[in-house]
Amino acid sequence: MTATSTQTNDTRQIVDRYYAAWASKDLAAVRSLLYDDLSFHGPIDTFDNANDYLASIQQLFAIVKGVEPRKVFVDGQDACTIYDLITATPAGTAPVAEWVTVKGDKIAVIRVFFDARPFSPPSGH
Repeated sequence: MTATSTQTNDTRQIVDRYYAAWASKDLAAVRSLLYDDLSFHGPIDTFDNANDYLASIQQLFAIVKGVEPRKVFVDGQDACTIYDLITATPAGTAPVAEWVTVKGDKIAVIRVFFDARPFSPPSGH
C-alpha cells in the first residue's frame, strides 16, 4: 500500500466518523475529531477555532431533522462530502458540499458550500 492510499484510507475513516457523529448530534465525538485551531469557512460563518464552530453547529442542530449522504470523494488528506441537509425550516432540504482537510488523525480545515439564500431572513421589501 502506498503512502497516498494509506492517507486516503485514514482520511476516509476520520471523515466517516465525523459525519456519523455530526448526524447523530454527538458534540463530544465531533469535537474529538477537530484540531483546536480548526479553520472553518462557509457562506454564513467563518471560524478559526473548534469551540466557536462547535457552538455554531449546536445552534444548527436545533433546526436539523437529518442528513442524507450522497457521495464522498477522497484524495489523500482531502475529502469532499456531498449531502442533503434536511431542516425543519421553510428552506426544507439543502444540498451541501463540504471539503474537509485531515492532518494526522484530526480535521484541520472545513469548507462548506451551499446556497444560503433560503436561510436568510426575508428582506423588508
